[in-house]
Amino acid sequence: MALNKKDLITLAKTTAKADSSAKTAFSFNEKNFSYSQLSDTLRDELNEVAGSYQLYRENKNLLFTIMEETFDDVLPQKVLSQYGQFAEVRTFPQGTKAVWTQKITTNAKRRAKQFVTKVGLAGRYEVFKLDGKTYEVETSAFGGAAQIGFEEFLDGRVDFAEVTSIIMEGLDECVYLEIERALKAAVTSLGVNNKVVFNAFDEKKMDNLLQIVDSYGSKGTIYCTYEFAAEMVPAQTWAWSDSMKQNHWDNGYFTTYKGHNVIILPQSYEDETNSVKVIDPAYAWVIPSGAEKPVKIAFEGGTIVKDFENRGDYSREIQVYKKMGVTAIIENNIGVYINTSLKRQ
Repeated sequence: MALNKKDLITLAKTTAKADSSAKTAFSFNEKNFSYSQLSDTLRDELNEVAGSYQLYRENKNLLFTIMEETFDDVLPQKVLSQYGQFAEVRTFPQGTKAVWTQKITTNAKRRAKQFVTKVGLAGRYEVFKLDGKTYEVETSAFGGAAQIGFEEFLDGRVDFAEVTSIIMEGLDECVYLEIERALKAAVTSLGVNNKVVFNAFDEKKMDNLLQIVDSYGSKGTIYCTYEFAAEMVPAQTWAWSDSMKQNHWDNGYFTTYKGHNVIILPQSYEDETNSVKVIDPAYAWVIPSGAEKPVKIAFEGGTIVKDFENRGDYSREIQVYKKMGVTAIIENNIGVYINTSLKRQ
């Protein structure tokens, strides 16, 4: 028997949040379920709703509601789990301005000056209030889509669980690209001592950058892609301890670099040829632990799902739109190393 609407939405959200690599992705009533079990169950349930053209035509509004509520709940949480160490994520009602207020502090140790990046499709601006600085993040509509061939749909070779997963991944990459654009634009706001631009990894240059960030009261954390981390190797390999050698062998990079945690940012490719990387691997960011999170991500309103039928082959395109904005509020306690030899082509 098919699940009711409420339980189906719960199942869709649970599956979208589940860790596909974990042995147990979900537990209920002392029973453990793997990700594949959740995914298979969702696939079967969605096929009950839209497993044929006739069912899809009858139930597409229900299907779209399931997708919209799942994206609204899961996407902000997914972004927070991936980028929460250096990004603050908030959701605002439709038509509400996305505003952050930076409190002014009199702490003598706080010497950092703030800059707001001006980058992105919609742009952003800055206003001031007596109690601090207020930043408004302008939002724009970002979309993801997946096409379903008419014959594939009728034959059962494509289902809506796969469609939902593809679109979710696409929207997540949109967020990441906007984060990258905001941070790269912030380079122009940083002083000359806060950035290194060099055609290789240079240990002394990185050490100097770390010293500047550490001087603001707490050790910096290094955020970079795997490609950058793999190049971040101390020159004197004879000084490596056995545990360092094992750590590098097991991971392909040092998970800590001279006492600074190294966080690997997820990388992917723009198309199925694996030729163009989504994230520029040349950049590594050093951000003080416990400092104000430099990236602000705003989601506005609810997700909108629409479908379009293409003429000729009757294929269907499921399009999903979500309003979002990203900005970076940069302080001079942040450092960036740009290894131009790794620059994305």
